Amino acid sequence: MAAGAPLILLGVRRSGTTLLRVMLDRNAELAVPDESYFVPQLAHRHRRVVDVDAFVDDLRRLPTLVEWKVSPDEVARRLRPGMTTGAAIAAVFETYANGHGKARWGDKTPLYMQYLPLLERLFPDARFVHLVRDGRDAALSFLSVPAGIMTEGWGYPRDAAGFACQWASEVRGARALGKRVGARFLELQYEQLVVDPAIELRRVCTFAELHYEEAMLGYVGQTDSARKRHQQRLNEPPRAGVRDWRTEMSASDRAAFEEVAGELLADLGYEVARRGNDRRRLAAYRAKTAAWRGVGALTQRSPLWRRRHRVLQPGV
Repeated sequence: MAAGAPLILLGVRRSGTTLLRVMLDRNAELAVPDESYFVPQLAHRHRRVVDVDAFVDDLRRLPTLVEWKVSPDEVARRLRPGMTTGAAIAAVFETYANGHGKARWGDKTPLYMQYLPLLERLFPDARFVHLVRDGRDAALSFLSVPAGIMTEGWGYPRDAAGFACQWASEVRGARALGKRVGARFLELQYEQLVVDPAIELRRVCTFAELHYEEAMLGYVGQTDSARKRHQQRLNEPPRAGVRDWRTEMSASDRAAFEEVAGELLADLGYEVARRGNDRRRLAAYRAKTAAWRGVGALTQRSPLWRRRHRVLQPGV
């Protein structure tokens, strides 16, 4: 594996990926910003090879770059004619990392669990860390988040069974990616990360060829993410039992979740009462989310995208 490769953090929403992100972002070698969201948009708008001027014009319309304080003009200096779309997108992250005095970049955007083959194609040298959490605990956390905070595409979960569809589909998708990329994939369990974060972070650093630093554990009260309503756990050290489906989840919700995803839970070593695998419901979920991605890609490729995204950072 190439040293200096990007590190992409994967995980279903509410699986602890933000916790892992803020820890790794404190490493002196690696910059992992808050969610990017723009990767599929740019990839759909610029197929295979980029036109530099058109690409930079699109960068001027992305609110994420404003939030990251990344200038499209700085990114432009890293671009060249004939550059692949993946390399051009990587230049955005490289600019961010350079602005923070770091040589390497990473990404943590749970939405991209719906775009794993795209990530694989765009970033052929990337290393992937997949964080898995008991889906029933993740469901409790997800369903408690106030409306309007998360992107709501087709198939957005509204109940335990709906979240089980998302969790099972995305976890299986990530594990399939792991089989394809082999040594460039590492899987962790959230439950182990919060019990002994130093050991798990050492595993990640060894895998990613980073130097382990004790400073990665000193994130409490030191991250902007902790100011978000749904990320208040970052204001305290990691601990087990933040959510416990055994005491907090109703019997009907447990049964509904396990009817859809009990088999996968058991395969991952979690305790289950039923090894369910509702293929019909899972297939319906996959069809709905595939249609959502398809419509999104068509919209992003159309002139409508620029009309909806005004210029936020004019050129100098």
